[in-house]
Amino acid sequence: MRRGFDVYAGAVDISRGETAVNIRAFVDEGLGNSSYVVDLGDRRALVVDPSRDPRPYLDAARRNQLEIAFAADTHLHADFLSGSRQLAAGGAQILASARGDRAFPHRGLHDGEDVDLGGLTLRALATPGHTLEHLSFLLLDGSQPLALFSGGALLAGAVARTDLVDPERTEELARYAYRSVRQQILALPDEVPVYPTHGAGSFCSVPAGAERTTTIGRERASSPLLAAPTEDAFVSMLVEGFSSYPTYFQHLAEVNRRGPRVFPAWPSLAQLDAGEVRARLDAGAVAVDVRPIEDYAAGHIPGALSIALRPAFATWLGWLVDAEHDIVFIAGADQDRDDLVSQALKIGYEKLAGELTNGMASWRMAGYSERRIELVRAVEPSASSLVDVRQTAEFIAGHIPGAVHVELGSLPTCHHLPDGPLTLMCEHGSRAMTGASVLERAGHRELSVLVGGPHESRSVPTIS
Repeated sequence: MRRGFDVYAGAVDISRGETAVNIRAFVDEGLGNSSYVVDLGDRRALVVDPSRDPRPYLDAARRNQLEIAFAADTHLHADFLSGSRQLAAGGAQILASARGDRAFPHRGLHDGEDVDLGGLTLRALATPGHTLEHLSFLLLDGSQPLALFSGGALLAGAVARTDLVDPERTEELARYAYRSVRQQILALPDEVPVYPTHGAGSFCSVPAGAERTTTIGRERASSPLLAAPTEDAFVSMLVEGFSSYPTYFQHLAEVNRRGPRVFPAWPSLAQLDAGEVRARLDAGAVAVDVRPIEDYAAGHIPGALSIALRPAFATWLGWLVDAEHDIVFIAGADQDRDDLVSQALKIGYEKLAGELTNGMASWRMAGYSERRIELVRAVEPSASSLVDVRQTAEFIAGHIPGAVHVELGSLPTCHHLPDGPLTLMCEHGSRAMTGASVLERAGHRELSVLVGGPHESRSVPTIS
């Protein structure tokens, strides 16, 4: 199973009277987002908020003998590139907000506008807040609501954050979000199922539970945010939960507005020998080592960033590497190159120079130098300063006394680290090793990584 991009997460049949609609959910485990393939009942399908790699949706359509006729985007995504243009290359019509100023062919929709899906209807509901041009899509059979695809306007237990468009407009957009929920979404019947795009694990959302779908009635009855007695209380509760987010969010919405590049065939990594890799690094390329942290610790190219290939790979690639740099990858023999490429491309990283053929073995055979980082399972405070690179909310929830807290995303610009040996830690070790590689790249040498989080360390007790 591919783990870094949309993986099939199950299907639901929605029945209203004589109408039955099949909705297949695909979940991006790393970015915390969902997209949906809707069987329209006439051998055609609608895809809502597709990610850039179209293959999961095309595979589902092929298995079920469907043609993808429509691709609908709820908003200009900041955390991933839309796959709508890829699907349009195969004949799908793109549906999106008329207010989005998209620079490619699409059907621009206004509030209340209906799209005939051939028996069913898709109604655009203007729901600004998460973004200014945000639409939710209401699927109807005649006048009967079947499902709401809410994008970021309503999540399970939350509403998507409002500080991504422009931090100075955060409160303004939070007020838009309040009105969108009150005037558009909560006007729908309680039994209407809600299919959000953002969910647990997404930096676009306030932290919520593990549920990815919900209903209007469930949110009306149980959401603390929707229970806020006033608009001011709603705004205060919403914005106080905002945390840092990956730096690549700052430009991806504009790429989606212009239109992501369409690939005639899905790319793969070129093979580079050690000499070619050395030449590219000397010319300014960045080496990204995606192997497990144990392999990186045992020997790696000097200056290579450790970003282990896992569901969260794209997040840290986008947070720590400039998309304008050529990237050379170092991977293990059994790692999924297809997953690696798809995770990079879905956040707009296209300058993928290739991978080191045969990995570190070929680097060593060429006689080039390497570095190592020690893995430790306990920390002696007197021997090394401890740097905790987890997110602020994680640190507050429990940490080792005396640890210096610097979020991983802030580490490249941090200038107040203690002198002397440093031991980095996170929850399991992957982010800590990434942090160690960032510091090594910046010139630090006495580095080690604590394996396991604060609750596993045998050094000192945690506080919470």
